[in-house]
Amino acid sequence: MLQSTKLALSLFLTALILGLVGDLLLRPTPWGINVVLWVLALSFSLAVVAQWHNLKLTGGGRWLIAPALIFAAMFALRDSIMLSSANLLAVSICLALIALRALRGRLRVATLTEYVKGAGLAGTFALFGALVLIFDDIKWGQIKVGGQSKHVTAVGTGLLIAVPVLLVFGALLTSADAVFQRLIDDLFNWDVSEIAAHVFWMGFWAWVVAGFLRMTFLYKEQEARPSAHRGVLGAVEISIVLGSLIALFFGFVVVQARYLFGGSELLRSLITLSYAEYARRGFFELVTVAALVLPFLLALHWLMKKDDPRSAHLFRLLAGGVIALLFIIMFSALYRMRLYQIEFGLTELRLYTTACMGWLAIVLVWFMITLGGGTADRFAFGALASAFAVLLILNVLNPDDFIVRVNAGRVEAANPFDVSYVAGLSADAVPALIAALPTMTQHDQCVTAARILDRWTPPQRFDALTWNLDRSLAWQAVSTNWVYLQSVACPHRDSRMD
Repeated sequence: MLQSTKLALSLFLTALILGLVGDLLLRPTPWGINVVLWVLALSFSLAVVAQWHNLKLTGGGRWLIAPALIFAAMFALRDSIMLSSANLLAVSICLALIALRALRGRLRVATLTEYVKGAGLAGTFALFGALVLIFDDIKWGQIKVGGQSKHVTAVGTGLLIAVPVLLVFGALLTSADAVFQRLIDDLFNWDVSEIAAHVFWMGFWAWVVAGFLRMTFLYKEQEARPSAHRGVLGAVEISIVLGSLIALFFGFVVVQARYLFGGSELLRSLITLSYAEYARRGFFELVTVAALVLPFLLALHWLMKKDDPRSAHLFRLLAGGVIALLFIIMFSALYRMRLYQIEFGLTELRLYTTACMGWLAIVLVWFMITLGGGTADRFAFGALASAFAVLLILNVLNPDDFIVRVNAGRVEAANPFDVSYVAGLSADAVPALIAALPTMTQHDQCVTAARILDRWTPPQRFDALTWNLDRSLAWQAVSTNWVYLQSVACPHRDSRMD
């Protein structure tokens, strides 16, 4: 048997084993510690296959195993759906880049195009990699029947003959005796739908893992060749495009300095909207502007003539001006959000959008550093690393708990504690929510306590695979304050808010 077939066959068998492990670990929901256990199993299998076939994990992608495990571990820490979705995306990105660069290649020096290519390849291999592995990579004709394989074949042949024989004679014997029939019925009283679900999820995870392993060990990435793209935009085009954008941004900044930062009285004399409405209306539009500027600058840099030093110098100068003005616009957006938060409180959307603004600021600075230093091929790695850093900070911050604590301090505000919103947050918020109950009105205490008891009464059965720290803390807080919660909860409590 050729070495390539041995490798492909071992990848196929490893995928089958991990499919079984995935079904056992990941079927129980909501996800908790089972996610990091599965990523650990996948990482261990990666190392075992590499060691078994004497393949060295020398590529830059191998270092991403650590952040993949860290963000997988966050499923055992936080319960927030938005945070868990971001953590799942981070794990997926890490695994995709591991598959692309675990054996060879670097991550720190890679263009944005290569990162996008890696994401596309990962999706393609997840969908079709198993097919190629089974029908192309494994040369089934090279597998000789002998030794242990001979015994396996004999066992399989015996089972093929025995099963129909047992079915025929078993049917006759169960018809002949009622007691024997009941015994057989009890023995084979299987839930067909449950079996089908197990088979589906085992197949699903085996399929995805097969594609991942094939991309990691069998995909041969072509050596990067110097790009033939020279760009089409010269100094005149760059000056017109970026100069116009600078003029537009400068005009907006002048207006902001006069009106928004001039105070609410000046603003009310000019528009019919309230100060808070004006702040809310502008925030998300300004966030969109900030989010669009970066891809616009990247596209413009790609279209710029690469053999014209004057164009490159002019681009750096004008792009710096655009980014400088954009920082003022971003400050305006954050100022508006601060005004709106004071008026109406904090929500997940407002918090996560603000975090994205912070990440964009970091990326824009990194863009100018790499562009000015002639190291544009390091931009993508820095952008990804900063995104992981911001996400890790959010996990440590515990957004839902932070939202409750911020909003709980607004009892004297014109628009005080929004019970209907915060009571619907994840388990991360429950201890802080219980602590805030005494500061609420009697009606808010009633419906909040009822909602907490409906959603977070400790379960009768403990599932170790779905263990999560914040869910455990929520159940513990409810148990500790059970008498108090029962005393203030509405008599006919319902999971819906009044």
